[in-house]
Amino acid sequence: MKIEKVHYRNIVLSASVVLFFTAGIASAQQQGGRDVPLLRQVRWSPYLAGAGIGILSILTFFFSNEAIGVSGAFARTAGMIEKLFRGEKVEAKDYYQKNPPAINWEWMFVAGLMIGAFVSAKLSGDFEIVMVPGRWLESAGDSRFFRWLVAFIGGILMAFGARWARGCTSGHGISGTLQLAVSSWIVTASLFISGIVTAMILFHIVL
Repeated sequence: MKIEKVHYRNIVLSASVVLFFTAGIASAQQQGGRDVPLLRQVRWSPYLAGAGIGILSILTFFFSNEAIGVSGAFARTAGMIEKLFRGEKVEAKDYYQKNPPAINWEWMFVAGLMIGAFVSAKLSGDFEIVMVPGRWLESAGDSRFFRWLVAFIGGILMAFGARWARGCTSGHGISGTLQLAVSSWIVTASLFISGIVTAMILFHIVL
């Protein structure tokens, strides 16, 4: 655990936000005329979810001295896969000298996101395997191959863009903006604008 300097005010702050978030999780909100425990709700309050992300960011900075990020884990995974075929030569690359192709806290964070999303969907009864989403079906047809091809290409472009921008929606949109980094605000604004334009093109939305 990497901590450069511990101040009592940081401990008090961290404890306070944890208690706040725990109280929110334990509470029940009104949904559909009956009380539904938060962990079983299909949609959480955006205010509570936003507060939870803020708390997670604070605790991540405090305990690991690192910022929340996701795209770096995929780069490390690519390195680990390449290492299976090329061995130690992979570690000679400039990027992997600074970011070794190995499992680290960020990699485990991404794994936790996937596991948490699955558990949340199961608890809320919203888990369902869908090959072609409804909106895509209406807009582009029922071809599974075309849907997967577009998703695969889109994933490559997103990963390339995230590494080129030196951060993803987590690294820039959460960690960077909360530190008031100008580059992160520019990237986040670009993400929203490009996402809106892309959705309008894909789903034939006309203003």
